[in-house]
Amino acid sequence: MFPTDVHQRSTTTTGRITPSQTHDHSTMTGLTLSDKVTLGAALLGGAAGVVGSFAVLRRRSLMGDMLAHASLPGVCLAFAITESRNLVGLSIGALVSGLAAITLVTLVTRLTRTKEDAAIGIALSAFFGLGIVLLSAVTRSRAGGNSAGLNSYLLGEPGNMVDSDLWLLSAVGATVLGVVLLLYKEFKLVAFDPQFARSQGWPTLAIDLGMMAAVAVVTIIGLPIVGVILMAAMIILPAATARLWTNRLNVLLAAAGAIGAGSAALGVRLSRGLPTGPTIVLTGTALFLLSLLLAPGRGVLARIVAETQLRLRIGRENLLRSFYELNEPALPGTRLIAYDELRADRHWQPWLLRWLLEQSIRRGLIERRRDSYQLSPLGTRRAAEAAKTHRMWEIYMMEFAGSAADHVDRSADTVEHLLPEGVVAALEQRLAAEGRLPAIAADVPASPHAM
Repeated sequence: MFPTDVHQRSTTTTGRITPSQTHDHSTMTGLTLSDKVTLGAALLGGAAGVVGSFAVLRRRSLMGDMLAHASLPGVCLAFAITESRNLVGLSIGALVSGLAAITLVTLVTRLTRTKEDAAIGIALSAFFGLGIVLLSAVTRSRAGGNSAGLNSYLLGEPGNMVDSDLWLLSAVGATVLGVVLLLYKEFKLVAFDPQFARSQGWPTLAIDLGMMAAVAVVTIIGLPIVGVILMAAMIILPAATARLWTNRLNVLLAAAGAIGAGSAALGVRLSRGLPTGPTIVLTGTALFLLSLLLAPGRGVLARIVAETQLRLRIGRENLLRSFYELNEPALPGTRLIAYDELRADRHWQPWLLRWLLEQSIRRGLIERRRDSYQLSPLGTRRAAEAAKTHRMWEIYMMEFAGSAADHVDRSADTVEHLLPEGVVAALEQRLAAEGRLPAIAADVPASPHAM
């Protein structure tokens, strides 16, 4: 993972864990290489999920991508200066390079009219291009020397992990968790309402920089595992996945950490003979897509179900209103209404009308009489309520919005089904106070336009 010297460790350039490597044991932990990589990736994924949550909430997902790409020039320059692949030196170089990129973004956004996302794109492209040039130059100038393995920073190379790497990842994970717990209230307020925090005299800039510093540290530490190109996914994917399942920050942080750790560990286990970093990212992507499909509330299936239920409720309410309007001349009695008469009233699709009729019969709203239908006592009350809400909204649109009589019916058809009960009650009180409704509250006002 974190190479120190080419003479101390052999370095592959594929990012794969070979079967022979999985049986190597550490003298300190007794873990196989596969176990060490799994544990190290899980620690990185958990830390990335926690800090990535704040980056996503602050709408700075691209910042992690920029930091990862911008670190490459620093890695190359640090190696050129020290002529060693020592972790401390390379990390310092990556951190300095990342801070330079953040400074560039800040200056571009403040001194020009360039938006932050465009400035991030500029910094990302410029620093990554510089990093590739420097990497090529360093490799050519020291071919076969200590530069061997620097290419692994592009896609990651976890195949040389040792005990000290696990201790480092554990320390970083514990530090990140400790900082988040210590500054949870501050991070939470700045993430959701930085203007209010600033008005209360909080050092929002320092807190914001603390968030970004945590992202930067985790990003730099994770480069040898998943590489420059894919590290942003480790920051973004766990938080984006967890966000689909919850609206609470504490649950989001815990879920993002668990998802990050789980997807990283599973990715390592699935990467036998495959590049480890990309496999980790693909595993996280698969979990995101699965959550996108199945998550309650925000998932695709949940939205389809909710939209279908809304459409069917609107259909039932429109059907009851059709019954009321067709039966209105016979009030206070009820009459049988033929299927063809119902279909002609709203030009229903045959399958939809029959389905709505069957559902209304099961709910006790409509009674079947051979080939005709009739409102039940419960259906009569519900139909009157639907017609009353529709006509009150029509009256409101005509009187207060200046809508023409021949246009309000379609507008009311769209809005009436979405009005909360409190809004309907307030509308009824206002129209009743102005004498727009019948004296008897239960009565339905006459239609303000020709039927």
